[in-house]
Amino acid sequence: MVEIIGAGLGRTGTYSLQAALTRLGYGPCHHMSSLGEDPRLLAGWTAIARGQAADWRQLLTGFRSAVDWPSAAYWQQLLETYPKAKVVLTVRDPQSWYASAHKTIYRYTAPQSGLSGTLTWLEDRLSASIRHRREICRQLIWEGVFGGRFQDSQYAMEIFQKHNAEVRARVPEHQLLVFEVSQGWRPLCDFLDAAIPDEPFPHLNDTAEFRRLAALRQRRTLTLRRTVTAEGAAIR
Repeated sequence: MVEIIGAGLGRTGTYSLQAALTRLGYGPCHHMSSLGEDPRLLAGWTAIARGQAADWRQLLTGFRSAVDWPSAAYWQQLLETYPKAKVVLTVRDPQSWYASAHKTIYRYTAPQSGLSGTLTWLEDRLSASIRHRREICRQLIWEGVFGGRFQDSQYAMEIFQKHNAEVRARVPEHQLLVFEVSQGWRPLCDFLDAAIPDEPFPHLNDTAEFRRLAALRQRRTLTLRRTVTAEGAAIR
């Protein structure tokens, strides 16, 4: 059963929060990265992106927490499903959030032109998993939450701030933690009544690391396809 709902949008430290919650015993923690690890989750979120109703208890079976996209877009439905869950709203300066989101998740999941667009198209053709994850991002995030206007930075930041304000207004105060990951363990542990681990708070997946891993994944996908094609030609 989900006990912690992460309402913060992607690129507000959600990957670090996932690691922290797992360390505190609230794992498995659902995150966008989970979709690449479980075909059942990928199929479920693809169906939601295409307009089907969600069975949250079935989709999130086995998870004790859920953070990041795509679940952050459905924090209200999740809270209705799990009314006793605590909510963690990760926040960040709107301008730094937008810069990070534009250089990372938008850059690798929204439609692109030129060489980037060609490489993305090839990767989608070679990997159904990657193609479906991009479809989920495009439908639920860029077209859904941001109405196809994420490139308008002022509009995107207004949506970001409106989202955060709505979470603050709707979640009871005793049930909500507004959290910046730079604050470290104490606010999170106090909120969850958990002991502070004797180790640094995880700070993971910054912009440079995100882009490095995305580029590496793309090279592996394209290289694997060339290798398989070459081997097939040799066999024939």
